[in-house]
Amino acid sequence: MSEPEQTTDQAGDETAAETLDVPVADLRPSLEAVLMVADQPLDVATLATAAGYPTEEVQAALEALADEYTEQGRGFDLRNVAGGWRFYTREEYAAMVEGFVLEGQQSRLTQAALETLAVVAYKQPVSRARVSAIRGVNVDGVMRTLLTRGLVEEAGSDHETGANLYRTTSYFLERIGVTGLDELPELAPYLPDMDDLEDELNEMAATARPAVESEAPGE
Repeated sequence: MSEPEQTTDQAGDETAAETLDVPVADLRPSLEAVLMVADQPLDVATLATAAGYPTEEVQAALEALADEYTEQGRGFDLRNVAGGWRFYTREEYAAMVEGFVLEGQQSRLTQAALETLAVVAYKQPVSRARVSAIRGVNVDGVMRTLLTRGLVEEAGSDHETGANLYRTTSYFLERIGVTGLDELPELAPYLPDMDDLEDELNEMAATARPAVESEAPGE
């Protein structure tokens, strides 16, 4: 006896189940969730696959959302640009957003940061310990600021001590308006000679080493 033929509805349901990778959720919130994390415009086919809906419904939902945001006067809008959909800041709020994004990047460096940056610029590649020795203060916090601003970057490690070395970046050169380190003003002669600090640094390291070794048995 032959098996009963599969009905058209059953076949359609199985086909749909095979094409949907995720459970079907509410369409509009699904689209908003995906678009919220997108870093580039997404085409309708991609959004339809992610949401699990036909492209025609997705297209209509996107257009409806765009109209809804405009009617409500939201600070953002949904645009179809270069064949894809993405959230954008509404034009009238662009200046405010730009000011927020750039805040801090354009603020002046503190005197401590400027002094630390000068030491790195003229003595690079240089470790934090050496910069601290030259300035006479701990520079960990200031170095983090310079790294965050993109003015300083890591440049390998010292083959003797293993300490991280730092140098200035191309952005630093751009900000001060020179094309190379050889164009820096002649300030290096006024900074302490690194050779004069070697004995002091070695003495500090030698003083710290026995204390560390004496704690080892207890560990």
